[in-house]
Amino acid sequence: MSEEILINSTPSETRVALVENGMLQEVWLERASHTGYIGNIYKGQVSRVLPGLQAAFVDIGLERTAFLHARDMVRQDLTATGDDPPPEPLISGLLRQGDKVIVQVIKDPLGSKGARLTTNISIPSRFLVLLPDCDVVGISARIDDEPERARLKNLVHTLRNDEEGHGYIVRTNAEGVNDFALSADMVYLGKVWQAVSERSATAPAASCVFEDLSLSLRALRDMMHEKVDRVRLDSPDALLKARNFAQRFVPDWLDRIEEYSAERPIFDLFGVEDEIESALKPATPLKSGGYLVFDQTEAMTTIDVNTGGFVGHRNLEETIYKTNLEAAQAIARQLRLRNLGGIIIIDFIDMSDEEHRRQVMRSFHRAIEQDHAKTTVSEISSLGLVEMTRKRTTESLERRLCISCPWCEGRGTIKSIETVCLEIFREIMRSSRQFEASKLMVLASSRVVERIMDEQSATVAEVEELIGKSIQFQREDQYEQDQYDVVLL
Repeated sequence: MSEEILINSTPSETRVALVENGMLQEVWLERASHTGYIGNIYKGQVSRVLPGLQAAFVDIGLERTAFLHARDMVRQDLTATGDDPPPEPLISGLLRQGDKVIVQVIKDPLGSKGARLTTNISIPSRFLVLLPDCDVVGISARIDDEPERARLKNLVHTLRNDEEGHGYIVRTNAEGVNDFALSADMVYLGKVWQAVSERSATAPAASCVFEDLSLSLRALRDMMHEKVDRVRLDSPDALLKARNFAQRFVPDWLDRIEEYSAERPIFDLFGVEDEIESALKPATPLKSGGYLVFDQTEAMTTIDVNTGGFVGHRNLEETIYKTNLEAAQAIARQLRLRNLGGIIIIDFIDMSDEEHRRQVMRSFHRAIEQDHAKTTVSEISSLGLVEMTRKRTTESLERRLCISCPWCEGRGTIKSIETVCLEIFREIMRSSRQFEASKLMVLASSRVVERIMDEQSATVAEVEELIGKSIQFQREDQYEQDQYDVVLL
């Protein structure tokens, strides 16, 4: 598998695309008007403690107060082998209103919710994650070679300074690296933590004491590995920063960082721009002729699999099986591309053959293994549904790039012209009985007025005779289809 990272930078926005074997898999964006907060460390002030929720609201200087749960104040024991989690402490015994606390953002503000916080600070570098005041060494689960895991663990134990009392998590990128690279990361992380500690001591409440790297540099830090053939950047300024960063942390891969200077926009390569546009649509076509329908709501995301124009070549069961197999691969990719999270329900087409069910789920599990986000997938239920969760830390692609329709306010539908016309007649009857007036004027959109004057003229005459008042209609081009006013004259 070959991978390529494309970085498109402008003064107002940075976009990063991960392309695997010529196909876009993931896209991230960061805008100057609204940068992400994940990884940032703040000196917060507790504004409210909620014992009933086992949580507290903390002011960190953002528009909305952030949320800190009691469980996020207890460091997870990476060496624990039991299934039972440690008992959760009472939030009232940990925090009081007005307390100052050093916290880190683990989830960006989503919708109407504030950011999610933790007091378990972690600072990542290229190969390691520093865990201040935590005497633990952990190894990434993605490193599955036991001798390599043992080698890395012994190296970290040998290199670290036990007097500092800090722990480390060895990242996937560290597989195969030598002691010099790990030692350099430890020195860097030590300096960063020292700077954070010094700023925390003097900084005022509700202020940032550590800000994570920019998106383009985070992409190099977190995504560069041996399968990445090259990184292409279209901004000379971003290219210089990327090369300086690589010179310091990954000098062996410096020659993979290239400038893109062609006239054709960088995101036109591999059809990235078109793929992003398609990911904003509810339906995704399959090569066989079937299609997927994504419906994202506040509570969950549902995915419906349809055969569409695919009729197969043998029988119905085989057609359904082939469509579901293709859908399993496509869904795994679309989850990453659309950055969908939370509860996800997949409605595969019903399969009567148990072996076909197993094959589809096996294919889906293999495809989802490539996802960097944590996922939990159940088996196909008796209703033919697959329930899964995908860890959500940032807004989905759709929520980042789109807003609710101002006409329907996110409902997806508006009242029909006929419905609005009947509502107007009911309002005329109600107003005429409730208030004294010689005549009435109806203000409505052009399409509604035209419908009333053309097709409902007889009804207008009947209503006028019934209420004993004349009715005038006035077109208002600024009115939406379901908006109207009945004015008494």
